[in-house]
Amino acid sequence: MKKILVTGAKGQLGSELQVLSKNYTQYQFVFTDVDELDITNLDTLKDFFLTNSIDYIFNCAAYTAVDKAEEEKDLANVLNHQAVEYLLLASEKQQSKFIQISTDYVFGGVHNLPLHEDLPTNPESVYGLSKLKGEQVALESKRAIVVRTSWLYSSIGHNFVKTIRKYGQERKELTVVFDQIGTPTYARDLAKALLDILDYSEQNNSFEKGIYHFANEGVLSWYDFAKEICELSNINIDILPVLSNKFPTPAKRPAYSVLDKNKIKQTFGLKIPYWKESLKECVEILDQE
Repeated sequence: MKKILVTGAKGQLGSELQVLSKNYTQYQFVFTDVDELDITNLDTLKDFFLTNSIDYIFNCAAYTAVDKAEEEKDLANVLNHQAVEYLLLASEKQQSKFIQISTDYVFGGVHNLPLHEDLPTNPESVYGLSKLKGEQVALESKRAIVVRTSWLYSSIGHNFVKTIRKYGQERKELTVVFDQIGTPTYARDLAKALLDILDYSEQNNSFEKGIYHFANEGVLSWYDFAKEICELSNINIDILPVLSNKFPTPAKRPAYSVLDKNKIKQTFGLKIPYWKESLKECVEILDQE
């Protein structure tokens, strides 16, 4: 039975992998977070791999406080870059196959067409740079897949969907930016995609190394997203569209981060849900809580 190590198991993606893993009994999952396994400590990781035989690593652990990263540069670099290097070093003898989760923040500049995997990177934030360095270390190993995603949300943890629902119930009016365009990603859909990649790799005895993009289907602004969240949640509130310069932040946000998903769909035969369908599923789960 193949054994899969999942780091960052208490985060949005790691938690959704835990939910879905119950349907994948052909694999043995080892779910860890910082309390169980400190991936920023090389000696700890070496000890772990001495006593555990790991076939695949899903590295879902990350420093994701985008604005705080502008001040906590070292911490962001340790978690998003150095920890990737440590995981690969510690697992080198076993040649564990490695899946690194990355972000649309590795891109920068002005774009108006979906971003494909070969597009030059140009991060405009500390967070984006730290994630890019993590990508580069992973790809140097020759046994890694990098999956970039955008606008991640879930019924678990802190995210835009839960924030809008909270504010929508507390306030009479919300202002949300409409000049940042992208696509949300339901963490459960991304988790399912990772497990589909795992299945593909096992069934075809082939690990298709490289960079892939994954998000839900569709294109929208944060304003559009907020409107749909409130509508599906039956929250009656005025939402006003505003320009990003009305909300200055320490870290610059990508103005356009629609990811081209053709490569991941064609390589692994994935079918990706439309963003409204996935948002509805998530809201229904939240409404039951």
